[in-house]
Amino acid sequence: MLENITVKQLKEMSLKQLLALCEEARELITATVFKNGGHLSSNLGTVELIVALNYVFDFPKDKLVFDVGHQCYTHKLLTGRYEKFSTIRQKGGISGFPKREESEFDCYNVGHAGTSVSAALGIAKARDIKGEDFNVIALIGDGSFNNGLIYEAFNSLRLLNTKVLLVLNDNGMSIAPTVGSMHEYLELLSRDDAQKAKNAKHAGIFERFGFAYDGVYDGNDLEKMIAKLTEVKQRLKTQSVILHVMTKKGKGYAFCEENPEATHGISNGGKRETEYSEVLGKTLTRLAEKDGRIVAVTAAMTSSLGLSPFFEKFPNRSVDVGICEEHATILCASMATEGLKPYYAVYSTFLQRSFDEIIIDICEQNLPVTLCVDRAGISGADGETHQGVFDLSFLSMIPNLTVAVPKDVEEFEKMIEFSADFNAPLAIRYPRAGSRSFEPHTEIVAGKWEYLIKNDGNYVILACGERALSCAYDAAKALQQLNIFVSVVNARFVKPLDFGLLDGLIERSVITVEDNILAGGFGSAINTYFAGKHKEIKNFAYNDQFIPQGGVMELMEEFGLSAQAIAEYVKSNENR
Repeated sequence: MLENITVKQLKEMSLKQLLALCEEARELITATVFKNGGHLSSNLGTVELIVALNYVFDFPKDKLVFDVGHQCYTHKLLTGRYEKFSTIRQKGGISGFPKREESEFDCYNVGHAGTSVSAALGIAKARDIKGEDFNVIALIGDGSFNNGLIYEAFNSLRLLNTKVLLVLNDNGMSIAPTVGSMHEYLELLSRDDAQKAKNAKHAGIFERFGFAYDGVYDGNDLEKMIAKLTEVKQRLKTQSVILHVMTKKGKGYAFCEENPEATHGISNGGKRETEYSEVLGKTLTRLAEKDGRIVAVTAAMTSSLGLSPFFEKFPNRSVDVGICEEHATILCASMATEGLKPYYAVYSTFLQRSFDEIIIDICEQNLPVTLCVDRAGISGADGETHQGVFDLSFLSMIPNLTVAVPKDVEEFEKMIEFSADFNAPLAIRYPRAGSRSFEPHTEIVAGKWEYLIKNDGNYVILACGERALSCAYDAAKALQQLNIFVSVVNARFVKPLDFGLLDGLIERSVITVEDNILAGGFGSAINTYFAGKHKEIKNFAYNDQFIPQGGVMELMEEFGLSAQAIAEYVKSNENR
């Protein structure tokens, strides 16, 4: 049925046909995610809810805004993307998140948590100003309800004087189990019928913001969802509504239901590599056994960031704030003022949300907080919103902050050990997985680099991080076969630069390589340093653009980072 389905045909189906459609969608999503990777348990849990939304509302005239967008796969299947669904998250295929460029049924691009209510309010206000008539729905998970953006949006509902439907999909999970007082509040509202009268009183918090609260309902009961959404659709003519539904994350696939955290995101296989996050968890746990100052902080991603061993062994020194990256940053800064040694582990793309707090709260106060920046560089299949290619640029500009980039997992472990006695702000950025080891492994000294290959020649490559060094090292070895001798430097501190080494370079041609955009990054710093010093500089980095989904290596090569590209540049330079 899915193969030729249209939204119009969907509305003409019987309940029996719709239920069969749900099971077909569930099976196809499961098979595709296990092949391509992607978000499994969240999508399985929302199949009936999204079928009901498409049955009741008139998309794309009506607008559906997803929060984060992890759960949009069923929506894509119902809105003309069945034929391309096998390409989801693949280079040149459809995105794993809503994309306006992809379909008129996707009205707003997302990928980070907490944005849906603000976006829905903006769309609804634009509708009102233009005198148009359509419904605006925000679909948001309970995990995002921890995010402060939600309450900023709530606070402006009466001011904007508009009407939206907020569907609260409550499954008790974000990536990790949802934590915090708001989660406890939602649990209170979700209890059985004996609590209904009491719940009605508690639901008043939403009504004070201007929403009529209606809940709690079984979001996996398709028939009831269609009936309730049909009723709520009429109410939207006069008021904004929060519809609180409960869904089962991973529904229909027993392993997902029992292991929703483990199946939030599925990789597409490949060889087993050492995860940098594993090294972080083990090393930090080992250091904390002897250093009572060490605390670990995360924003709803404990296991993904390798911190589960630490959290299990040191629960009193472990903090999961939920999806609240700004709050986590200030929490680390304030704990550091009282003599603790906080480690904030976070994906590069989510650290962007803490930019102001890194500047003002951590660095202006020069506090010994260590930022463990995971998934740095191209992250691959999650696409534009998750590519961690900006952190070297936005971190390097901040006074007092030292920025380190390990060349492999062994050096990463040494950097964490180094950080324990480093009494100033420090960011260590690293990719998801390590696959190489580079010799030598010398002592970590702030601002000092090391040679991996030292030759007498006209070229030196300065590279930071495992991926960039892999390109540089392989290029140098290939060129050596042609009797072109190139030195390779592990620029393991992007800030401060190793000025002593730079001053001593005798090569006429300096090549920089980084898994980051060029603007404001490592290559940009080298360009500035050598300005007017008669060096020929060539930068290998990403240009001023957003990078779509695809495999990590294929994207690196397409956007300019490869051993072949470096070697070709040197060979062409030799032939001039």
